[in-house]
Amino acid sequence: MSSDVIELILADHRRFEDLFRTLRDNTSDRAKVLDELAQLLVAHADAEEAEVYPALRRYKDIDSHEVEHGAEEHAEGHQALLALMEVPDTGSDDWDGKLEELVKALNHHLDEEERSILNDARENVAEDRRAELGERFVAARDELIAAGCGDIERVRELVERTKDRVD
Repeated sequence: MSSDVIELILADHRRFEDLFRTLRDNTSDRAKVLDELAQLLVAHADAEEAEVYPALRRYKDIDSHEVEHGAEEHAEGHQALLALMEVPDTGSDDWDGKLEELVKALNHHLDEEERSILNDARENVAEDRRAELGERFVAARDELIAAGCGDIERVRELVERTKDRVD
């Protein structure tokens, strides 16, 4: 796999889409898949905000407003994730509804991030710098996953800590 931060982020985005497809299948082990999604989603967003977004803000051709907006959308995604995690019956209509809210919020974010932030980064950030950011992104993401960052209590804490970002 490439160490280019853009390619790594895009690979995570495609993994989110795969997990959404599996979560929509009511014959799958939805609780297990949701746990995988929660771990990756929280780790991905935190690693972007800790390692990638601060670096990208330094480039004049990358819209810092879009970077800030990306962080706001992470907070919205975490709220939608928590709402889904709090529904106990994975076979219920309520669970399906909360899943669709999460999918909608995340797909909106993925689309915007890919079209604005990542395209701008591809054009304005040198390959060696993108590789360095990729290594830092993966190290941070993997450390967070290993620490169990997506368990429900940590997601609750994250939502509480970032609630001021959401409009």
